[in-house]
Amino acid sequence: MSIVITGSTGQLGRLVIADLLAAGLPADGITAVARSKEKAADLAAQGVKVAIADYDEPSSFDDVFSSGDRVLLISGDTPGARVPQHATVIAAAKAAGVSQLAYTSVFGAPKTEMLLAADHQATEQLILDSGLPHTFLRNNWYTEMAVSDLADAVETGAIVNGTSPDARIASAPREDYAAAAAVVLSTDGHLNKAYELGGDTAWTFGEFAAELSRQTGKPVAHQTVSQQEVLAGLLAAGIPEGFATVIADIDTARTAGALTATPGDLSRLTGRPTTPIATTITKLLS
Repeated sequence: MSIVITGSTGQLGRLVIADLLAAGLPADGITAVARSKEKAADLAAQGVKVAIADYDEPSSFDDVFSSGDRVLLISGDTPGARVPQHATVIAAAKAAGVSQLAYTSVFGAPKTEMLLAADHQATEQLILDSGLPHTFLRNNWYTEMAVSDLADAVETGAIVNGTSPDARIASAPREDYAAAAAVVLSTDGHLNKAYELGGDTAWTFGEFAAELSRQTGKPVAHQTVSQQEVLAGLLAAGIPEGFATVIADIDTARTAGALTATPGDLSRLTGRPTTPIATTITKLLS
């Protein structure tokens, strides 16, 4: 039996593997799924097994999983393409008879109306239909993604988006979500459960801007613009209309409170408080 991580060379996957190793799991009991040996060379150097497979090549997953494996399916990063990609992994996991399929889903699934959630909702249903023992890790927003470019925000003095000033977001950094995934994969009692994972404290973009200003000593404020302006900016940046619509809808969802709840599942799983936004801002600025 192995703990198998798909998307292992991405930012989240690497953190999950690091947490598993830090918890004392033997490196040769962990399998990192990557698209090339080069991408996973550093993991192999630590003794982690490496399997070469690509979400877009179903046959590449034929021999990746074994009976009894615990698998983490880290979602693909291209909306619209993810469902068939995930279906490839689910089918291979079922054929092998894995003992657990954990999946990084979206906060509030399956009820959220956020457009970004559609692929995750479809994937959850595929997993349920497969009959595999599963764990849904429904991640809230990543704090690191709240403001994609802190340097630009500091330079311009503004965080501009379509989220209303009073909307609250219970985000957490990747390291917190990774720690929860590592716990779910390495301990018992998580089968056929769904965890709503997010920060202990929800914040507004105004509070985010104030903390960024405090740490840099430069004035930064949050500015709300219309969804139409957000969409126009995305299209002007060359983002395809379908994808741009999904991104612009995130502000609408945040304004509606889709990412506000603080159920506490994340801190309960990790056994520690979630990381405050001030700590993540400090890390991003360093």
